[in-house]
Parts: sequence; structure tokens; C-alpha cells
Amino acid sequence: MTSRVPVLLSSSSVFPEPTAAAFQLAAALGYDGVEVMVWTDVVSQDAGALRGLSEHYGVPVLSVHAPCLLVTQRVWSPDPWQRLRKSAELAETLGAPTVVVHPPFTWQRDYARNFAEGLATVADQFSGISFPVENMYPVRMAGRQFVPYVPGWDPTDTGYPSYTLDLSHCAASHSDPLEMADRMGAGLAHVHLGDGTGEGRDEHLVPGRGTQPCGELLSSLAGRGFTGAVAVEVATRGAKSRAVREADLREALDFARQHLTAPSPVDARP
Repeated sequence: MTSRVPVLLSSSSVFPEPTAAAFQLAAALGYDGVEVMVWTDVVSQDAGALRGLSEHYGVPVLSVHAPCLLVTQRVWSPDPWQRLRKSAELAETLGAPTVVVHPPFTWQRDYARNFAEGLATVADQFSGISFPVENMYPVRMAGRQFVPYVPGWDPTDTGYPSYTLDLSHCAASHSDPLEMADRMGAGLAHVHLGDGTGEGRDEHLVPGRGTQPCGELLSSLAGRGFTGAVAVEVATRGAKSRAVREADLREALDFARQHLTAPSPVDARP
């Protein structure tokens, strides 16, 4: 592994292909590693299967995304704390230094009540792993807006030791990724790279195809003292073929590498 910021392929980026395809494509395209999105695909939940894929394709697992989505509320356990601990155990077994976690949903009252304290306890139990909390977004339906997270969609309002900055979520929440990165400060530990148009929904476009300052954010990371990883998290479910999906993921990787090596605007700040 070189000293450059590693660019990972999120296994969610190959959906509807299975988790195994993420390793195959990451190896073929030259990604530095994989972020495993734990979901209903049993391979994504199985340390042995994931280790086998990692060794076969020569691609390390460098991040695990805990099962925080609506469709994964029964993966491993209905208890969100158990899901988080299982994610940490999976990361520890695979040698991944990061477990991405979402803020609690509003209906997860017990989980939400002690989320910050509980997260700190889990982090103490798995001292070699960081648990960066991801920025989310309000949901807009039928002309109305509501926030399905407690205490809100922006984790910097609460304050956590580390954060995941998701640019597609910034677009959906109509927030400035550079300002959010400023608020996250030294706690910025992980980036989900995807673009959006600000249309109020989570689009996860290939970077450069939306309106977000994806390149500027990436080129600012060096000046921010960033030591984490950038995970490409884009939606390719609409790809007409494997070749189109592969081209999209190659374009995203090229975009990331180009801007991660660009001069940092933060360096020029007084």
C-alpha cells in the first residue's frame, strides 16, 4: 500500500450484482481495496467468504459499512447494537480499520437514547477500529419533508469523534460538502464519493455528473491532514450491461485519483 489516499470500491456500487463482483471489479480496475456493505447478500455477512474473495483477487477489505439501511434491519439481529458489534468483529477479522455507521432512525428509541455513549463503548472494545458517523439527509415525500434520524441528519450538530462525509447525501440535504468538512475538522475519517444534483433525493451519481464540488473536496483532503480512505459509492443499477458498469466505475476511480493528487486549496489558506 502506498502513502496515497486509498480509493475503495463500495460493494453497493455493483448492485444488483452480488458482493463477490465488487472484488472482481476492484481488482480488474485497480482499486486499492473494497468497502463491504453488509446487507442481505449472505457473502457480505461472512468473514470466511470475504477473506477468500480478498485473497483470491488480491484486494483487501479496508472498510465495513454496518447494516444500517431499512432493508438490513434484520441482518444478523433486530438489535442495532448487536449489528454494530458484529460489524466490528467482521472488520477486526478482516483487518479493516473502519466501520461506517449511520445515525439512529427515529423509531430506534432505545438505540438513539444512548447512541453516543454506546458508540464510545463499542469503540473502546475494538480499539484498532474507527466508527465514523455518516451525514444523512431529510426525506421529501408528497411535497413534505421529514427527518427520519435522531437527533438529526447532520452528525456534526451532535459531535462525534469521527465522521464519514457522503457527497451525495450533501446534495440531497442541500448542504455544502466543503463547509461540512470544515465542521468535521480533524474528525473527518472517511469519504463516500458520489455526486448529486440537489434534487432532494439520494442519487449517488458518478463524480463529475452532478453539481457537487467533488473534485474540490478531494483535492482539499491533503491540506486537511486526512489519513482515511475514499470509497466510491455510486449507483450503477441502471447500467445496461457489465461493460457499462465497469466503465462507470473506472471513470469514478480515475476522477478520484486525479483530484486526490491535485494541489490542495486548503494549503493556501492563511
